[in-house]
Parts: sequence; C-alpha cells; structure tokens
Amino acid sequence: MIRSELVEMLATDNPDLAMRDIEAIVTTFFDEISKRLSSGGRVELRGFGAFSTRARDARTGRNPRTGEVVEVEAKRVPYFKPGKEMRLRLNV
Repeated sequence: MIRSELVEMLATDNPDLAMRDIEAIVTTFFDEISKRLSSGGRVELRGFGAFSTRARDARTGRNPRTGEVVEVEAKRVPYFKPGKEMRLRLNV
C-alpha cells in the first residue's frame, strides 16, 4: 500500500471528512513519527508494532557498478519491530 491508497481508503471509510483533512491527518501522523525518531525516541503503536532507530557502524563498502572501494559513514537507520498481534495475523 502506498500513501495515496491509504488516504483514499480513509476517505472511503470516512465520507464525512474532506480529502484535504484526511491528507493533513496522514501527513501529521507520519511527520510526528519522523520527528520522534530523529530525536532518538521510539514510537509504539499497541497491537501493531514499535518504530525505533539502530546505529550502524562505519564500514568499507564497494560500489557495485565499478567495484571501487567506498568508505560508508556511521549512521542511524529506522527499525520496525512488529507487535504480537501483528505477528499472529501474519502467521494465521
């Protein structure tokens, strides 16, 4: 599912809301998750899962096209851990 499909589905389920309001809600939701993660926080949605970040160390990589050795800097990457209900739904 992509963002526009999510907005469309919410609009179908909530015909009393204007499309621009639904888009604002979805944008706010994703922006708040991003803000929390960028500040080093964690976002937990009970029954769905938890978003957090993990640290990746600096390493030596390789450009797949040229084979050239490239230094990759240390960075934080987003991480998602599904909740118990999500895992149960996926493995039914």
